[in-house]
Amino acid sequence: MSSRRIRVVRPGDLGAGDIETWRELRAKSGAPAHPFMEPEFTLAVGRVRPRARVAVISEDDGGTAGFFPFERGRLGHGTAIGFGVSDLQGAVLRPGLPLDPQTLLRACGLSTWEFDNLEERQGLFAPDAARSYPSYVIDVGDGYENYEKALRARSPKFLRTTLAKERKLGRLAGEVRFVLDERDPAVLRTLMEWKSAQYRRTGRRDRFARKWIRELVEFLFHTRAPGCSGLLSVLYAGDRPVAAHFGLRSRTVLSCWFPAYATGFAKFSPGLILHLSMARAAAGDGIGMLDMGRGAAEYKDGLKTGELTVYEGASVRPGVGAALRWAGREPSRRAHGFVRNRPRLAGLARRGLERAGRLRDPKTP
Repeated sequence: MSSRRIRVVRPGDLGAGDIETWRELRAKSGAPAHPFMEPEFTLAVGRVRPRARVAVISEDDGGTAGFFPFERGRLGHGTAIGFGVSDLQGAVLRPGLPLDPQTLLRACGLSTWEFDNLEERQGLFAPDAARSYPSYVIDVGDGYENYEKALRARSPKFLRTTLAKERKLGRLAGEVRFVLDERDPAVLRTLMEWKSAQYRRTGRRDRFARKWIRELVEFLFHTRAPGCSGLLSVLYAGDRPVAAHFGLRSRTVLSCWFPAYATGFAKFSPGLILHLSMARAAAGDGIGMLDMGRGAAEYKDGLKTGELTVYEGASVRPGVGAALRWAGREPSRRAHGFVRNRPRLAGLARRGLERAGRLRDPKTP
């Protein structure tokens, strides 16, 4: 395909027809209706990331055959749109479109395109994946009752203990109630404060210390579209929020993004209670799948019903700049992968990060 038939625009310059075609192509892909792959997420990133771009790919007859959202950095280095916070990435293309990544990258002025959560069945970039990861999901497509029945059969102690803690929380802290779609922005700010404290406590980089991420979440909180809406879900004990989650939803998929809880209630496992409440309410609202994302966690092991696969890697055009960029990053990738694949080393690394976090912020519990 000639690069003359690929135009690169800012997300905000996409027209209404482009947006509608994007949605139609996505619906025809056969993939789960994941909100990160909808145009609204790219439009939101475009508001807070000046280097966000979209390649619009045209057919011979002038019709649109696909969209490729990306961010363009120095020396032609590109990343997935919203890189660092986007939980699913890739191009939105007409099935069977004859296109190769080298042609696409050249038209976009990119020497590399880096991804860390590439969607399954992204055939254009799949050969460039360096490794794969499970993304853990909760399937409530057959209703919450069937999910809980399966959970009870697989992990009876886990479910029994969580429900007992919920009852105890209600007795000691006030009636437990859950709101699937909380519209109070003050509660969103509380969630971000909890999450920032969690990042510091565990020695991780505080995402909400970055202005563009805060602005992105606040904008998406007000976004309402069939394929991508911000959803703030909150667990209350009495009138006090004890756990909350902000994510994105389509009609049928809830992408779990930022969960956190008040540490003073940790003994009640409010995060687990929150996720069970989310699964119950989401199923009642037509959502069939909750995607908890990549990254191993004990609570995910307890709640999951299955896994999707996401990929990490980069498409690289031949050239000195791209080769230097990739060579500089790949040793770090291999080291992280080596540690992740060895639970004992991963545990030591995690404890080291937690100690570092306490040294940086001795006030964190």
